[in-house]
Amino acid sequence: MKPSPYIVGLGGALRPGSSTERAVMISLQATADAGARTLLIGGDQLNLPMYTPNVGMRRADAPRLVDELRQADGIIIGSPSYHGGISGLVKNALDYVEDMKLDRRPYWEGRVVGCIATGGGWQGAVATLSAMRAVVHSLRGWNTPLGVAINTEETRFDDRGACEDARVCAMLASMGTQIVEQSRHMIRAGEGD
Repeated sequence: MKPSPYIVGLGGALRPGSSTERAVMISLQATADAGARTLLIGGDQLNLPMYTPNVGMRRADAPRLVDELRQADGIIIGSPSYHGGISGLVKNALDYVEDMKLDRRPYWEGRVVGCIATGGGWQGAVATLSAMRAVVHSLRGWNTPLGVAINTEETRFDDRGACEDARVCAMLASMGTQIVEQSRHMIRAGEGD
């Protein structure tokens, strides 16, 4: 029997229905279609106080974010490009992963991570995707072979959240499938621990 990995998608913007959050949702749906259990932590849930190391008491939603990431077998991160970099909202949420440094599996060790970056042009989206993949590497996560940069000047999402560009939709789904397949492999490999 194939293990059912738990995949957490996080990202977006504070604007409801952002293209970034919709892209994460499409990829997350592909993981569900491949048999994964899923959770979306959207932009509105990432509006956390600035991360401060060594603080004992955290607002209730910050520990929830960290707890869900602890349980995750795979992660999807989506960020809009803000001047060629990760948005402050998403970067601050990623900083909370520091609370996992003393875990049995520190940071994102043994977890597969797919990255999605959106921007109003190719330069910003690609630069942001590259920065996100570097952060995943720094957090000991395993980047999927496919990361997705989306130029929102060319690719639109309709009112229901569907991507109007079949190529982009296929890449988002393919990345989701990669996350599930590799997560299953890592779960089986860890069963001997």
